[in-house]
Order: sequence, then C-alpha cells, then structure tokens
Amino acid sequence: MSLQSTLRFLDPFHDRGTRRRISAEERATLRMVNQKVAAKQSLNDVADFLFEHTRGIIPCDRIGLAFVDESGERVIAQYARATYQPLLLTKGYTADLRGTSLERVIKSAEPRVIDDLAAHGEQHPASHSSHLLVREGVRSSLTCPLIVEGRVLGFMFRDSREPNAFTSHHVDLEVSISERLSQAVEKAWRIEQLTTANRAYMEMLAFVSHEIKNPVASLVTDARLLQQGYLGALEPGQRDKIDRMIGKGEYLLSLVQDYLDLARIDGGDLSLTRRPDVDVLADVIAPSLDLVRSDLDAHHMQLELDLPTETATAECDPGLLRIVVANLLSNAVKYGDEGGLVRLRLIREPSRLEVSVWNQGPGFAPEDKSRLFQRFSRLRTRGEAKRGTGVGLYSAWRIVKLHNGRIRARSEPGAWAEFSFELPQPLDPPGG
Repeated sequence: MSLQSTLRFLDPFHDRGTRRRISAEERATLRMVNQKVAAKQSLNDVADFLFEHTRGIIPCDRIGLAFVDESGERVIAQYARATYQPLLLTKGYTADLRGTSLERVIKSAEPRVIDDLAAHGEQHPASHSSHLLVREGVRSSLTCPLIVEGRVLGFMFRDSREPNAFTSHHVDLEVSISERLSQAVEKAWRIEQLTTANRAYMEMLAFVSHEIKNPVASLVTDARLLQQGYLGALEPGQRDKIDRMIGKGEYLLSLVQDYLDLARIDGGDLSLTRRPDVDVLADVIAPSLDLVRSDLDAHHMQLELDLPTETATAECDPGLLRIVVANLLSNAVKYGDEGGLVRLRLIREPSRLEVSVWNQGPGFAPEDKSRLFQRFSRLRTRGEAKRGTGVGLYSAWRIVKLHNGRIRARSEPGAWAEFSFELPQPLDPPGG
C-alpha cells in the first residue's frame, strides 16, 4: 500500500463551501461546545466534555491531547481516554517531532488523517506511537492542530478502531471544534503547568529548608555552649563575636521556619485539626511568647499583656494558631521601635475569640495595606524593606481563613501598628 493511501493532509478552507452542509445535530453539538467548553477549568474537564459530547458527530473510540514543549522539538501527551482498556499511549508519553508527520502539521497548520494506521506503522517503523496505538486496536486517526494566535500549541487526536473512518466532512467538523477549543485548552494547560511548577517549587523549598534547619540549629547550640563558658572563659571580643554568630543563626532559623510553614500551607498538606476545648493561654499564647522573648529582650522592648485572668478555652487548631501568633509577635519586634512597647491582647467571648498584637513603631502607609497579606510581600518602613521572607503574614492569613475567621491590620503611620484576628466560636462548619 502506498504512503498516499494511508496518510492525508487536508486544507480545511479549500473548497469548504462545496462540502456537505452540517446537520441539525452537528450544529447543536458545535453550539454546545462553543457555549460550554470555555467554562471548564481543568484540562481533563475540557477533554472529558469533548469525549462525551462529540462522539455522535465524529467517529471516536479514543481522544488524546498533546502539547509542544517549550523547545518546540518534542510533543508531550497530556490526556488520553478511550472506550476500551488498556491504554498504552498515556499521559507523559514524549516523542521527538523532527522528521515526523506532526512536524508538517505544525508548519502547515493542516489536519492530518491516517486511514490505515497499521500500514502507516509498517511504512514508518520508527514511529513508536503508531505501534502503541495499533496494539491498542486503533486503525485510523484524525489529528487537528490546536492554534492560538497563529501558533500551534499542540494537537487533538481522535482515533477509531475502524480503518478509513474519517471523511473530509469529519475534518471540517473537527476544525470547527478545535477553533472553539484552542483557547480553552491553552488556559487549562497553563493553569496545570503553573500548578505543577508551584507544587514542585514548594516541595523543593520544604526539602532545602529542612536540610538547612538541622545543621544551623546545631551551630546555634554549639555557639551557646561556648557563650556559657562550657569550654572555658571567653574574652570580651570573643563573646561579642559569638553573640553575633548566635543572632545570625537564629535569624536563619526564623527564615527557615517561615519557609517550612509556607511549604506546608501552599503544598497542599495543610489541614485543620479541630480541638474543642483548647487552653488558648497555655497551648497557644505561652509557647508563642517563648519564641520571641529573647528578641524582645535584645531590642529592649516592653511587653504588656492583656489576658483573661481565668482559663480561656476555644475550638481551634492550636498548632496552627501558634504559627499565627508567633508571626504577629515576631513582626511587632521586627518592625517596632527599639525600646518600644508591644501589647498582646486576648478576648474570649461566647461567640468569638480575638487576639491582637500592637506595637509602637513606624507602622505602614495606607497604600501598603492591601499588600500586607500577599505572599512574598514585605513591609516597608521609612522607605526601607526589612529583612525577612515576606511569607509570615500570608501564612497567618491562610491559617485564619482555614478557621473561617478573619484577620485585620490597622496603623497610624509614624506611631503604631496593630494586627488582629478573630475566630468564630464554635468554628463554623468547613466551607461555611
């Protein structure tokens, strides 16, 4: 069998007006695709919709989606669904484009039809994808480029287990669908790429932060042993140098902890473990204060506590709330005035729990308020950005939202700043 009889490229606009007019069913299907497909959020949603709603007008035992990688030299399968099992060519399958008929599809933007896939595979023994599809039972294939702003983003493959299944009319219909599909597919594909990249970034961040934390903590511990004279008395200059080493090590540990919290929060591992009768003073406030007392002393700050005289219990996740309170206290020290006042207040009423942290200091400008709880956004005081990760307030915001609460910020520039959060009691149902 000759190559011409197994492989066809069609110009979808050539003599299009002379071809068979679409039927009422076909018109209704195209209209539904046009209305519905753009609303689908994920790539799987888009492709599943096509598989389930267009098989009545175009032969289809299998649908696949693949995209051209950033180099333009490879194609990567991202979706496959069929009426049969098993599938051998699945998501993640990668092939070079150079010298293939898909390369011509990219250059010409013309749909490709393979009428006899088994014969095509014999004529192109290097086409591993063709051999996999033949083993699945596929006998003919229609490939349509997905084009966005004149650029071929990828391909939609529609396969049949019957040879010679696709006519020029089917090609016209598929081109009409792809014209409606391309932008929706690109949107879903970009979202999926960003989600995957963000997940990989968070996993890397957690790994690196964890690997740094232990040796830095060990260095700080060794420095404290020296500071306390366990290995002999220190000269004033030696003590000053070790004090500086400890300060830098503790600063690194605080950054590492911020990033570990962020990786946990944004990495999909964050979940709320509700406890009904948490002793907020003992399980949340006291441990958070312990974390910042040395910094308060180092900056000669005064700490004023406005706390209930009796035990205050609440429904919450104490481990997550410790992250919030510690972040707010740490920021009060970092952005407060040297020797200034820091005030921690807790209010427990029947229907709510409120915690606020107030500090004397430069505060923040009104135009900066909207950026406070954004990831990697750092406060600027007196025109200078303070050292830090810019993730503490973002992590606090995420945790408070997880409790169905709200977090607020107020400031009088040049005088003070206050951050507070409020949780309903008992907690609202999830998603409430």
